[in-house]
Amino acid sequence: MNAPRLMLGNEACVEGAITAGMRFFAGYPITPSTEIAERAAELLPRVGGKFIQMEDEIASIAAILGASLTGLKVMTATSGPGFSLKQENIGYALMAEIPCVIVNVQRGGPSTGLPTQTAQGDVMQSRWGTHGDHPIIVLTPASVFETYIYTVNAFNLAERFRMPVILLMEETIGHLREKVILPEKSTLTIIDRKKPEKGKEYYPYKGDIDDVPPLASFGDGFHFHVTGLTHNEKGYPSTTPEVHENLVRRLYNKVYKHLDEIIFYEEEQLDDADFVIISYGGCARSAKESIRELRENNIKVGLFRPITLWPSPEKQIKELGKKYRKIFVVEMNMGQYYSEVKKIVGNDAEVYSISKVNGELIEPKYIIESLRRFI
Repeated sequence: MNAPRLMLGNEACVEGAITAGMRFFAGYPITPSTEIAERAAELLPRVGGKFIQMEDEIASIAAILGASLTGLKVMTATSGPGFSLKQENIGYALMAEIPCVIVNVQRGGPSTGLPTQTAQGDVMQSRWGTHGDHPIIVLTPASVFETYIYTVNAFNLAERFRMPVILLMEETIGHLREKVILPEKSTLTIIDRKKPEKGKEYYPYKGDIDDVPPLASFGDGFHFHVTGLTHNEKGYPSTTPEVHENLVRRLYNKVYKHLDEIIFYEEEQLDDADFVIISYGGCARSAKESIRELRENNIKVGLFRPITLWPSPEKQIKELGKKYRKIFVVEMNMGQYYSEVKKIVGNDAEVYSISKVNGELIEPKYIIESLRRFI
């Protein structure tokens, strides 16, 4: 059993990445994610990995995509302004189906905003930041320990589904320091990308039974073409309607046909609840405390915490709408996930937004006072 350690969320992210097999990190310092780059620079050489501080955010994600195509597990980390700069290459990674992990430790925006303070304003950007129809997987942890675990999961999902996965943190979690006991690596599931069989003709973009093609590494002896253009099963550009339709639908299918492997969430005190709070990340910590205080005053509230923000847990949220009259979405933005919940629930329940955008974590008192006004 590992000894207890006092650790920052940002440090736990790197520890999880190393455990998952990350051997290449490229990044550019930006508050409040800089500790991730610092820790990666310290730890990667110890395991035979490489750390490169690039000249900017665009070069950073370009570097990890190239490294991933050589067979390495890769990661970059940033915050809001840098996340904006990475969007074009996130789209490229989606189209070319290149596994990678992108960490966004959110801060107040838009633009330069609040570099040293917290926010959850990149929720919709993490889903739709790059252009075109595309799926995406976004995980959001709520503790230092979870940051470790879901960094490992982010790598597993990136490798399993051959795509970029976003770990959406926030300053609250990135700079939170908690005592953790990290699990032994032998107790964790570590997934590596599927490789093509040698001696057979290789189709790098031909979905097999689960829509995820195997990925050869540069240098393995396979000849294939990588492009952001619409392409056929061999990777060569094509402009035919059928090819584009089939490609986009396969990109979606490889995610939405496997939601049971992708969707993570937590439920707390829902069995006897009259009302439900939906909250995620650091806000969910405040939501749990507010629920404890509300129940002491005989107001029965439960919690649904999506850990996988995207694809959204539609099935579970729809069930909440059918079971409870009122749902409260607590978040540090102007109601970005509230809009998603409202869309899913429709007219089955009343959905209310409890939000704050002043750079501070929502306090339990604020949640309680807001909720009381609505009930």
